[in-house]
Amino acid sequence: MPEKIHQKSSSFLQRRAFLQAGLAAFGQLSLPGLLRLRASAGGPQPGERTAVIVVWLRGGASHLETYDPKPDAPAEYRGPYHTIATRSPGLRFCELLPRQARLSHRFAVLRSLAHTGGGHPAGSLQVLSGDPDPQDKLKPAHPDFMTVAHYLRSGTPRKLPNYVGVNPITRYDSFTIAGPAYLGPSYEPFAVTGDPSAPGFRVPGVGMSSGGPQRLRERLGLKQAFDGLRRDIDRSGAAGAMDRFEAQAMGLLTSREATGAFDLERESDRVRDRYGRNQWGQQLLMARRLVEAGVEIVTTTLDGPLCGRVGNWDDHAVNHHVFEALKYRAPFFDSAVSALIEDIYDRGLDRRVLVVVTGEFGRTPRISYVASSGGGVASGAEGTVQPGRDHWPRAGSMLFAGGGVAGGQVIGGTDARGEDVVARRIGPQDFLATIYRHLAIDYETVTIPDLTGRPIPIVKDGKAIHELG
Repeated sequence: MPEKIHQKSSSFLQRRAFLQAGLAAFGQLSLPGLLRLRASAGGPQPGERTAVIVVWLRGGASHLETYDPKPDAPAEYRGPYHTIATRSPGLRFCELLPRQARLSHRFAVLRSLAHTGGGHPAGSLQVLSGDPDPQDKLKPAHPDFMTVAHYLRSGTPRKLPNYVGVNPITRYDSFTIAGPAYLGPSYEPFAVTGDPSAPGFRVPGVGMSSGGPQRLRERLGLKQAFDGLRRDIDRSGAAGAMDRFEAQAMGLLTSREATGAFDLERESDRVRDRYGRNQWGQQLLMARRLVEAGVEIVTTTLDGPLCGRVGNWDDHAVNHHVFEALKYRAPFFDSAVSALIEDIYDRGLDRRVLVVVTGEFGRTPRISYVASSGGGVASGAEGTVQPGRDHWPRAGSMLFAGGGVAGGQVIGGTDARGEDVVARRIGPQDFLATIYRHLAIDYETVTIPDLTGRPIPIVKDGKAIHELG
């Protein structure tokens, strides 16, 4: 497979550039155009039907108030919450996560993630794309692992997109923290935005509502507008996939599989209640439905109003009272994640589907006190001095469930204050290798083309976390 990718890298870049330039003249193409671009890329055939769900905690969750509490640390470190026993002997969590504590036998906790990206953009890019640069940048220089996996697993027409973002990982303020970089927009996720728990929620472009026939006619009319361009492409030999992928886009409008995968109303009230009748719960429920239907890469970001005043996990004292913020969002987070893990096992997906819960880094073990920049949910009025935790890339935690993971274990460890990794340090390249291994991608030999078309390894000096099984 590496030789095949190398041989096709130049033609891939040329065909992609040609199609992007030609189609741009006709305006935004939405899904049909993206599918056509993907067809022209000539990527490898999909491998084994494995899948990954990434639950992204934008801003970085405190490891001390989740999976790595330090009850014996000095008061200026440990915070106000107690620890609770989990189902796994010797493993304790923060008391804010009782439902996950009862499921600890079904997942592994990594307590030793560490890297050098101290800002949100740099930290996100290090974790998601393996970019070693400690400096923030406005957009990715390297494609993230979701894009790489999507590229390597693309090539076969599907009734469902291969990569879906349910509230996708995209930006942090004005910074783009994930994306295909030079591989181009044809490898971006099919994005589901909005609140899936809202009454009447629908995914645009999937299924046909009362106005669907007219929109379908408009899309088919757009197809006719491309006839001249299609004749030009025919001369290059790249037009063979056009009709297939137009049909695939239409399939999202008309196929029962596509409609059903995104339709949360097909779930029982009991299941929807268990996930939580809120945006996070229903996002994770949709993620489970998608992988069960055959989607291989799903990302979902837990941010917005359920986080508190500033809508993320960035619990500086200027943003949130860190402990009030964690207490406010914990029930939504605990219910949604625990329900997803339960479902992965109860529905027999626990070997095929890997669930990863992470953000870009942990939070400072030493509590800081700064005046709030504004009042609101989980934040005192402007000027109120309140506690916070700041960015901390030297130590962070991750949760791994499903994917054949050996549950009930802790991998790695931090010191008594949670400041530094003291056992089994895991870096971003090791994390990426772990994801690729699950997706049956040989990270030790597979390459993709760089910006100039040269083959580059998808993992540099990383090894899959062997303890996960």
